[in-house]
Amino acid sequence: MAGVFDINRRTALAGLGALGLAGCGRPDRPLYLADTHVEDYPTVQGVQAMARLVEERTGGRIRTQIYAGGQLGSERDTLEITIFGGIDLNRVNLAPLNAFAPETIVPSLPFLFTSIEHMRRALDGAPGDRILTSLEPHGLIGLCFYDSGARSFYNTNGPIRTPDDLAGLKIRVQNSDLYVAMVEALGANPTPMSLGEVYQGLVQGVVDGAENNWPSYESTRHFEAARYYSLTRHVMAPEILVMSRRSWNRFSEADQEIFRQAARDSVPIMRALWDERVERARERVLAAGVEANEVDDIAAFSDIMTPVWDRFVVSDIQRQLVEDIRALGDADG
Repeated sequence: MAGVFDINRRTALAGLGALGLAGCGRPDRPLYLADTHVEDYPTVQGVQAMARLVEERTGGRIRTQIYAGGQLGSERDTLEITIFGGIDLNRVNLAPLNAFAPETIVPSLPFLFTSIEHMRRALDGAPGDRILTSLEPHGLIGLCFYDSGARSFYNTNGPIRTPDDLAGLKIRVQNSDLYVAMVEALGANPTPMSLGEVYQGLVQGVVDGAENNWPSYESTRHFEAARYYSLTRHVMAPEILVMSRRSWNRFSEADQEIFRQAARDSVPIMRALWDERVERARERVLAAGVEANEVDDIAAFSDIMTPVWDRFVVSDIQRQLVEDIRALGDADG
């Protein structure tokens, strides 16, 4: 069945690609927007708000059809189709962009941001604008960033208060060289694994722990198996809304500005929904008996990241971004 599904999905994507190219200059065709999150997820509600604003501000001339829940495939699949022009808009994680737009690596660096407020200042400001602009040579127009929360470690053994508490633990990570390097530097054993396999992995002892934000920790039910959540807040990487440059070029400068402003106006809507979701998830898992703890000294964790940064921050452009983002953190005191 999986093979048939994959074939059908590729056929559907190919069809969207053909429609996307054939639709150039056809304002009657709705724009296609992909998001892998489910319908009620804050990013989906964010893009729904953006689409609604665009439609209102163009008098119904520009409409958007949203495919949530990964209907069009994985982020890597849909991103390729977006660059080709078959999908007009796409909300994706930064990871699939890292291979061709190295500026997108910077917001994913461990312990770069000192707080959620710092992250938002940086991405709403000049550093964020430079990252969005860096996508244009690669066939994408960066429109805005959406929150993805602060990621922390959780495990089945006990509280993590110092890096020594991570030593030897098998920690599930995303299939990302950066995440693997981060966990290795902290003395744990990184275990790349799809998110859908983690619950059983925790129950069966294949992994001792994982790392994620409060909503994901709650919605995946990982808190039932790994009841120690340690607030390292090591990564605050955002998600991003992009538009195909081929689609973008179909529109007038006035319409392009409507897209940019609608995307910007959707960000506070998404963030308010995200903050509410974080608090609900936190309250639920704490009520279920999860033990949450702050770490003893965050510098003991962040100081270990120097070789990781040296490995992934290799260009002057990246170094300048890091410097500018860190400077914006001074407001946190």
